[in-house]
Amino acid sequence: MKANAEKIEKNTVLLEIEIDAESFSQAVDKAFRRLVKKVNVPGFRKGKAPRQIFERMMGKGVIIEEAMESVVPDAYYKAVEDTGIEPIDQPKIDIVQAEEGQPVIFKATVQVKPEVTLGQYKGLEVSKHPVDVPEEEVDRSLERLQNRHAKLLTMEEGTVEKGDTAVIDFLGKVDGVPFKGGEGKEYSLEIGSGSFIPGFEDQLVGQKVGETRDIFVTFPENYQAEELAGKDATFTVTVNTIKRKETVALDDEFAKDVSEFDTLEELRADIANKLKENAESQAKYGLRQEIVNKVVDNAEVEIPDVMVENQLRDMMGNFERRLATQGMTLDSYLQFAKTTRADFEESMRPDAIWSAKSNLVMEAIAKQENIEPTAEEIDAEAAKIAQYLNQDLEQFKAAVESKGQIDYIKDQIVREKTLQFLVDNAVIIEGASGEPAWEVIESKEEFREPAGDTKEPAGDTNEPASE
Repeated sequence: MKANAEKIEKNTVLLEIEIDAESFSQAVDKAFRRLVKKVNVPGFRKGKAPRQIFERMMGKGVIIEEAMESVVPDAYYKAVEDTGIEPIDQPKIDIVQAEEGQPVIFKATVQVKPEVTLGQYKGLEVSKHPVDVPEEEVDRSLERLQNRHAKLLTMEEGTVEKGDTAVIDFLGKVDGVPFKGGEGKEYSLEIGSGSFIPGFEDQLVGQKVGETRDIFVTFPENYQAEELAGKDATFTVTVNTIKRKETVALDDEFAKDVSEFDTLEELRADIANKLKENAESQAKYGLRQEIVNKVVDNAEVEIPDVMVENQLRDMMGNFERRLATQGMTLDSYLQFAKTTRADFEESMRPDAIWSAKSNLVMEAIAKQENIEPTAEEIDAEAAKIAQYLNQDLEQFKAAVESKGQIDYIKDQIVREKTLQFLVDNAVIIEGASGEPAWEVIESKEEFREPAGDTKEPAGDTNEPASE
């Protein structure tokens, strides 16, 4: 097989590929043997008809077409490998010659990764924020832990207070007429959570157990149920019971109950350490992000539309998978957010463009600096992933190699090494202390990864009284 690559315009390459006559004749023979087993030829058992008879009935072109469907893709991928081009889209194939006994000649026009013109990426000045964990943050974390382990007492009498969970029956009306979804029985509502429309929860404060009262509210103008948006409504609400948190004292007994520690002092020190570790992780993340932002801004590259669309498709897929972990579908999220799929994708397009450019720039730096993964690094990363997935290492490695996924592991290693290379070659300036960005989950649990700016829904609700 012969292949020649010619750049015909920006980011587009023309491959001229030739398959020798002997290889094509062998492919035609194989194609005939496959086809004759599928076709009933009168007078012959299936698969036993001579080729001349088969061709007379079906036409020689059917066999040629079958052979081409086999040899063209293989020859194209071999040509891509031999010429070293990096396609970013499916090729457009034009057959020049396809006759048995003659070489097959075809052309493949395909878009390839654009060239990157790197700007300054070494010696960049970046700020590193000092890690500072104030005592007040430790106090707040302990308080959250205390509230999380508070007992919930059911009160058969008393009045609703902020922070209580009121178990209520309600019936909503607009202009004296009940509306769909405006009725609930034994509904648990945390007062102060803001889960119902503005004004609803505040008016429950002071209501006694067993008391029924009317609550007057106005639906927001942008309410999801358009027929209720901006309308005045009256809810008749009965408080059945009240559930109130009772916190336990912050002492050594509390520490023993909620952690592996024997004293409150040890628990407090553990929380402080976790906060510091998370703050350090945030500082490292912020430092790297600042460097990448500058490196990407300094580089020049035109991103083809197909790369943006591919990146956008990947981002949408990741977003849908995250929604699924919360029990939501994309359609329900779009309804919740009052937007369409097209508008939502368009809002993500700037991020998709930046991500595509960032990936290209990081790849270009890795090539420029000859950054590659070692066999030891690949084995270590594979072992880490296998352990996380609770799989046997050798079986995991065999699986990823058979599926061609080893390149993904290599790419991850190269990106990490490239990031570290940029950090090692940056001029780091101690900056001012920034806002802390940590969250304690539980004393025994790990901290969550730094969250981005995208806000995702905590769930969906069909209650018209909820917001």
